[in-house]
Parts: sequence; structure tokens; C-alpha cells
Amino acid sequence: MEELLQVNWSLIAPVLILQFILMLTALISCIKQEETNGPKWLWILLILIVSLFGSILYFVIGRKNT
Repeated sequence: MEELLQVNWSLIAPVLILQFILMLTALISCIKQEETNGPKWLWILLILIVSLFGSILYFVIGRKNT
């Protein structure tokens, strides 16, 4: 527990905020996208559960170019 008190949160907070913004952007994009490469429900689960990597994977291979 003492390790959590010694963490410099001012360095970690911006990374967590950027990760949250990326996840939110990926979710909005996935919901608005008419068709995706694979089932849309699976992409939403990946984005939510795998967070950072799920969001990046969605933008790299999940979006279908129309």
C-alpha cells in the first residue's frame, strides 16, 4: 500500500487521461461505423476490456474503409 502513496501521479495522470480519450474515441467511432471488419459487438468488447491495445487494434484493422 505504501508503494501507491509513493507513486508520482502527476506523471501517470496524463497517460491515463490520453488512454481514456483514445478508448472513448474508438467506442464512438465503432458505434457510428456502419460496417466493421468482424462483429461490431466483439470490437466494443475488445475496446472496453483490452483498453489501450483494443483501441489501437480497432483503428488499425477493425475499421472498414468505405
